[in-house]
Amino acid sequence: MNESAPTPEPPSGQGMDYSEIADVQDVHAAVQREKREPRVGREPLSIWLIAVYGLAVFFGGAYLGRYSGNFSGEALDPYGGEMPTMKKVTGPQGAEQAAELSPHDRGKKVFAANCQTCHQANGLGVAGQYPPLAGSEFTTGGSHRMAMIVLKGLQGPVKVKGQQYGTAVMQPWDKTLTDQKLADVITYERSEWGNNATPVTAEQIAALRKELATHPNSFTEPELLAVPDEDLPGGAPAGAAPAKAAKPGEPPKPQG
Repeated sequence: MNESAPTPEPPSGQGMDYSEIADVQDVHAAVQREKREPRVGREPLSIWLIAVYGLAVFFGGAYLGRYSGNFSGEALDPYGGEMPTMKKVTGPQGAEQAAELSPHDRGKKVFAANCQTCHQANGLGVAGQYPPLAGSEFTTGGSHRMAMIVLKGLQGPVKVKGQQYGTAVMQPWDKTLTDQKLADVITYERSEWGNNATPVTAEQIAALRKELATHPNSFTEPELLAVPDEDLPGGAPAGAAPAKAAKPGEPPKPQG
């Protein structure tokens, strides 16, 4: 008898197992949950909103550049006048402007920064502590003694304008101020508060600095009085009036 062969069963693993659908959906759902969800207030900006902001910044900058008056104070002047501008002048013109300050004016600045605390703005000093410069014989006499004091300092008792200053101490300025500043401040003190003594130049101070290079200590009154009361060599003739600053555009007046 011919019997029909049994139908072969499909090999294991072939065909669709509908039970797998639920597993795939669960996996996809898990993947979706891992994605960061947008938070309130942190949503990405619209491209149109970014374009609007960009145009606003562009046109705002163009408006400021056109109507700001170059960010100058002239734009705020209700009368339309021109504001004076401050320009730093270099070269020969800058040197000429710096030269307009007289030694007296330059010395006044040096005095205010270094000497005014003790000798006071009026040059009268402090009674019993710091001797005066106004009318002082050391200030109105020869420039040699005064320059010695300013360069190397003064210590010990000293008699000024008939008053004794027993604890007078003045620090040396040779290591602090340049020759030009020393000359300017001495010139200022010798021509201020009614004083009318000869000016001092930076060259004179430089020469005296070399002469006193081996003198380490401050001077005492006997040492000062041992020096002739005369001007430093190389300066203006004795009795010459201090140089006055010429007005801008006016030639300097000859000293007579």
